[in-house]
Amino acid sequence: MQETFTQLIEQCKDALKAVRDRAALEAVEIKFLGRKGELASLMKQLATLSDEEKKIAGKVANETKEKIEQMIAKAKEKIAREEEKTRADREWVDVTAPGVFPNEGHLHPISQAIQEITDVFAQIGFVSVRAPEIDWDWYVFESLNMPPDHPARDDWETFFIAETKGQKARGEKGRLVLTPHTSNAQVREMEKGKLPIRMININRTYRRQSDPSHTPMFHQFEGLVIDEGITIAHLKGVLDYFAKSFFGPDRQIRLRPHHFRFTEPSFEVDISCGACGGKGACRICKAGWLELGGAGMVHPNVLKAGGLDPEKVSGFAFGWGVERTLVMKEGTKIDDIRILYKNDLRFIKQF
Repeated sequence: MQETFTQLIEQCKDALKAVRDRAALEAVEIKFLGRKGELASLMKQLATLSDEEKKIAGKVANETKEKIEQMIAKAKEKIAREEEKTRADREWVDVTAPGVFPNEGHLHPISQAIQEITDVFAQIGFVSVRAPEIDWDWYVFESLNMPPDHPARDDWETFFIAETKGQKARGEKGRLVLTPHTSNAQVREMEKGKLPIRMININRTYRRQSDPSHTPMFHQFEGLVIDEGITIAHLKGVLDYFAKSFFGPDRQIRLRPHHFRFTEPSFEVDISCGACGGKGACRICKAGWLELGGAGMVHPNVLKAGGLDPEKVSGFAFGWGVERTLVMKEGTKIDDIRILYKNDLRFIKQF
């Protein structure tokens, strides 16, 4: 019987050699020390022995149990140490290693352009203002010297607000309209009665247009300067400063006579082509110049609408699309202005 217990110890030793984790160790413990395990089976055989043999076999059985328990306990300690080492290796952090930074986005190209334009004009004392996006016909058209039959006041050109129950869309200053330009800020700024005026208004505007160079909603910036003795020379200087600051020191501007109802004289503002350096005959400009926007000296009727005396003060205004300005700067990156609103990250990440 003693030899059988000795063999059981050896079997347990061999089984423990193959143990690599707690699950395997638990299986070995159940096999040898469980209620239905190998040791329990041998203990049942003691009933067939004589009293003298039982004393001897019982002592050996207890020694065998203690031996197996000690071996299993050592195996548990060994596994615990290995698990602790593995956990420590897994959780170890090198505090001197460079950090892993999360992916960061950036402002949309239009937001970047708005910030840049604002910063450029802030350098020469222009104050940012914000006129309403939904305004009265008076500020959008009438006060800007546009007669009732002006094409821009047609329902097919401009978004007029329809009257609904409980919401009036017509008042003393005409109908409500989604502003087709940021020029509504001009008379609103004059009505404040504070001179001199040197303001920049950047806002969303709306027109019934949609093609590669137009979108129904777009952004414009409007500049206005009013003071005593303001001339075209001041206008030319400001526009030239903006062109060199925003587009680059080599870019030039030119003024071409044009007609706008709210300025007199009026000009179209062109900028030298950045693709060919103003030499012309390239596929973008074809003549060395690109049309940027409109400008001019504030019309006397507009000054009067704002409560100012055109005999005492004068001023100039300019304004064009933020998207158009961005396209002029980026050149061939943007061949369809509508892509700016498609939320295509492959395009956005280029900026």
